[in-house]
Amino acid sequence: MLAGCISPIALNRAVTAYDDAVTDAISQQLLLNIVRAHHRQPVHFTGVSNIAATFTFVANAGATPALGGLAGATLMPIFGGSLAESPTISIVPIEGEEFTKRLLTPFPQSKLTLLLRQHFDVDMLLRMMAQEVRLMDGERHSIHRNSPADKTGYEMFRRVVLHLSAIQDHNQLFVEPLPLTHTWTIPAGSIAPDSFQSLQKEFIVRYNSADDTFTLRKQVPGPVLITNYDPEMLPEAEREKLNDRAREWDISDIAFDIRPGYFGGEWSMSGFFRLRSFQAILGFLGKALGQGAGYHVEKDPRTPAILGNENPNLTMEFLVSHTAPSDADFSIRWNNRYYAVDTAGSHARWNRDAFQLLFLLFQMTVTDLPRLGVPSITIAK
Repeated sequence: MLAGCISPIALNRAVTAYDDAVTDAISQQLLLNIVRAHHRQPVHFTGVSNIAATFTFVANAGATPALGGLAGATLMPIFGGSLAESPTISIVPIEGEEFTKRLLTPFPQSKLTLLLRQHFDVDMLLRMMAQEVRLMDGERHSIHRNSPADKTGYEMFRRVVLHLSAIQDHNQLFVEPLPLTHTWTIPAGSIAPDSFQSLQKEFIVRYNSADDTFTLRKQVPGPVLITNYDPEMLPEAEREKLNDRAREWDISDIAFDIRPGYFGGEWSMSGFFRLRSFQAILGFLGKALGQGAGYHVEKDPRTPAILGNENPNLTMEFLVSHTAPSDADFSIRWNNRYYAVDTAGSHARWNRDAFQLLFLLFQMTVTDLPRLGVPSITIAK
């Protein structure tokens, strides 16, 4: 009975403790690699591929004569138990050609839209993930880099993402695939009777008696757009025009189209953001530790009010000191200096959310760790 009571408690505590340890290890590695990027040192990651913990529960019971007193023949019960834990932890370097390619390849638009649908702030997402915005003016476009070193470009980039953030704050930002309708016209005689029923499952079929043809129509999702209106409301000709323009974009580009007549349309704009790789994100955040730190940029006068007037100077703010900060969630040490994410200042919530976003982006980048058959460091306790 004693072993049965102890074992679930020990198991629950062990699982939680190992989970906390692995999460803390990844978090510290992320912060460490931001510092490495700042000092122009190679970034490197190591993962825990396996944890095997063996628990030994021992319970014993017995009896012994009572000490002294008149009841010399009375037996007193004795209960005892012990718990032994023997964990084996395998640590694997995360490296190789596949991981390096993922580290250097810009994020596809699908990853950004996935995070937007989890209600991450579009301002935070684009400040971290986008390297530039390209604003369209007819057939021409202007490039504005998300880099404080490019003062003019950086300030325009910040104003654009603040405008999108204000639209999002009022629940008027749409992130949806552009609905497209593809149409084919084929001679009626080319469709066999037995295949007609299967065609109707995939297409809208209409017979044209004038020329004895069938018109097949099928709606397919097009490129993802960030808009201040429902893309379903656009006329088909407009959707096709946007789709033709999207063919020139890369998979790591995400387009936006803000139109007049809808919320936020006082500043109408269209263009696309070009996304970064995870390696570039670490380098961008590392610059905040030096002369490449961001600075305050006021929103455009045409931009609606932003919820809570939230507009931090930095995408992620750090603390640097010669002693370990006592009010930080965690810190790392590099060359006798301590680094931590600022989780106690006026933008503590923003910084925590930004680090959580970085954690998720890393999880989207790293491949599944091999369990067996690769060199690893095994720690047995």
